[in-house]
Amino acid sequence: MVQIRAMTGKDVAAVSRLLGESWRRTYSPIMGPETTAWLSDDKHAPARLAAELLDDNKMSFVAERPDGSIAGYAMAAMDDRGDVLLDRLHIDKTEFGSGLATDLLHAVLAAHAGIPSIALEVIEGNDRAIAFYRKHGFEAVERRPAAHGVGGHASVIMRRLLSRA
Repeated sequence: MVQIRAMTGKDVAAVSRLLGESWRRTYSPIMGPETTAWLSDDKHAPARLAAELLDDNKMSFVAERPDGSIAGYAMAAMDDRGDVLLDRLHIDKTEFGSGLATDLLHAVLAAHAGIPSIALEVIEGNDRAIAFYRKHGFEAVERRPAAHGVGGHASVIMRRLLSRA
């Protein structure tokens, strides 16, 4: 059984690998393999991920298998106004259809209970992610140039209202 828990420094290398594999699999057909690799190698470098763990405005979660391997990862960030952005949610391809992505999403939502809403950005063409988020109550609210330095590509901004439990 997979356990969702807070990410620690010992998870950095495995999460970096998971993000690299996920980005290459998902975004190479959209942005091309060179651009995808360059962006992923920069944004998902172990040093960068380790620094994010020290940022009090970011919460990172991992899904750990019983053997200690990392099956998934999610990170949400809060800005100065108190708005939360689900910045990353990635799972190992062997976990597709297992419910793990939903479990990670629920961990992020539970950690931010009491805030009005949560937003996310998905690069157009990532139809699997857009369908997943729609299924979980997110609605497209805006279309704009992609924030990841991806010239010529657009992103869909999606938002979900959260209950005030």
